Amino acid sequence: MAGLWDLSHIQPETRVVLEGDTLTALFWNGVAQRRDRVWLRQKELGIWRSWTWNEAGLAVREIAGGLLSLGLARGEVASILANTQVDWVLADLAILSCGGVANGIYPTDAADQVHYLCADSATSVLFVEDDEQLDKALAVRERLPLLRHIVVFDLKGLRGLDDPAILGLDALRQRGREFLAAHPGALDVRLAQVCPEDLAILVYTSGTTGKPKGAMHTHHGMVYAVRGFNTLIAQDEEDERMCFLPLCHIAERAGGEYFALYTGTRLNFVENPETIPENVREIAPTVFTAVPRVWEKFYSGVMIGLKEASWLQQRVYGWAIGVGQRIAGRVIEGQPVPALLKLQFYLARWLALDNTRRLIGIHRARFCVTGAAPISPDLVRWYLALGVPMLEVWGMTETCGASTANPAQRIKPGSIGPAASFNEVRIDPTTGEILVRGPNVFKGYLNLPEKTAEAIDADGWLHTGDVGTIDAEGYLRITDRMKDIIITAGGKNITPSELENELKFSPYITDAVVIGDRRPYLVAIVMIDQENVEKFAQDRDIPFSNYASLTRAPEIQELIQADIDRVNAGFARVEQIKKFFLLERQLSAEDEELTPTMKLKRKLVEQKYADQIEALYR
Repeated sequence: MAGLWDLSHIQPETRVVLEGDTLTALFWNGVAQRRDRVWLRQKELGIWRSWTWNEAGLAVREIAGGLLSLGLARGEVASILANTQVDWVLADLAILSCGGVANGIYPTDAADQVHYLCADSATSVLFVEDDEQLDKALAVRERLPLLRHIVVFDLKGLRGLDDPAILGLDALRQRGREFLAAHPGALDVRLAQVCPEDLAILVYTSGTTGKPKGAMHTHHGMVYAVRGFNTLIAQDEEDERMCFLPLCHIAERAGGEYFALYTGTRLNFVENPETIPENVREIAPTVFTAVPRVWEKFYSGVMIGLKEASWLQQRVYGWAIGVGQRIAGRVIEGQPVPALLKLQFYLARWLALDNTRRLIGIHRARFCVTGAAPISPDLVRWYLALGVPMLEVWGMTETCGASTANPAQRIKPGSIGPAASFNEVRIDPTTGEILVRGPNVFKGYLNLPEKTAEAIDADGWLHTGDVGTIDAEGYLRITDRMKDIIITAGGKNITPSELENELKFSPYITDAVVIGDRRPYLVAIVMIDQENVEKFAQDRDIPFSNYASLTRAPEIQELIQADIDRVNAGFARVEQIKKFFLLERQLSAEDEELTPTMKLKRKLVEQKYADQIEALYR
């Protein structure tokens, strides 16, 4: 039982684990090297199914052969619209093996969003999970002239489907087998043509314009990044990971799928998002990466369970976590841990802390990683007190993921750590903006050269939009965001202006401010159009005596809710507004909350109405 004060078992790995200068070369070298070792596991109908490297390689080869038979050319884009699952990974690697460009689409995206992403990326083949996702594709197919084929992972509910442009994954694999039998060297030729500087993947991220931007990553950039990840904290073929975050997000794509591909770490896929708590206890990952919202939920579960525990259990836990906190404090400060405190910690683990870790499912974890959104320093300390180092990392879609990380031997809660050795990070002396430069920085935004030029300056520095500071030890802290992009507690990037502009199409809404940065969901502050809402009330004999009473009327609340529901229908679930409140005072240009052009000032409104905002989260 390793002590919290001895973290020497968590070390970076500097040697090259797997040869190859493209993602496809890494994968096929991994297949040749690891053969019958298990790589992928997924629970289906209550039973865990495993894929060895050889089995994964066979599936990828057949899917790739099928794509070649459909005419997928080098450089063409194929998109994947599905939840995180093994088939997502197999399709991704097959697309890359054909020399294609793989793009992911959030399964929660609405049909109009699917249309935009497929049109912008010029998608020619679309993989969809099931009938629900297929319906979205069919709703917009007529507006996608470049989309030639749709491949469905799961054909349940599609009995009798007769469409020459739609086929199941099994049928695609059968086509692949037949094609490769007739053209035995075709895939090898295509694999040999894949170059490090070729575009490999697109990862769409929200921008200030409100429309997602396709970040372009080359094979070289991705391979460089995943090799770099291993120099932060190494994992290997004996490690177990969970794969449950969206694979269209850079965190799971690079830090999950591709990092595991490089290191040989076993990837375990959860049944569905609702079963994550149960699955994590079954899997007991040795390396666990998640967003702050997941870590917060685990902590909340423990606290709720503690309230239902006996008086004695509560006292024992309180003493045990107190011991852990004292040791965590010393570890954070770099101070030695006295022998007596070490003995107390062993007892604390035996009495309570090990059970707490088992309740969460992190009892085998060597360390946990948090990223994609800020996390409370107190939460980092709590996990450390349990005996599990929690390492906060920071990066962006545009940097292939992590660019800074807290090393296990020197954790600073509230800090995103020093710059990783594989890239440069500095603070702009004029603006305080965090800048990043290195081979891991993306190639640019698809179809948006002017946005690319705004993001990457002439010296190659990526302007991240985050404002931060750096201390004497080189540890960075994020202090603000230069723009108003919201990052929810679940790590989803959201542009509030797009939602706000949609709300303002309503004749009853003059302005709105969407809030949700570091929060579990989005809420809105709404300013009604007095004239139109008053007329609505008068026409329906809704009583009100003044502006405030008008905003409080249940019928007016329902009116605004209907408009919010309308706007929500066009956005993914994580982008939808869950709650709102109406400003109860009529504002004019003289009021500080409004600009001269009668727009609400975002930061001022958030500060002035902080109590009402907090009430929406209670």
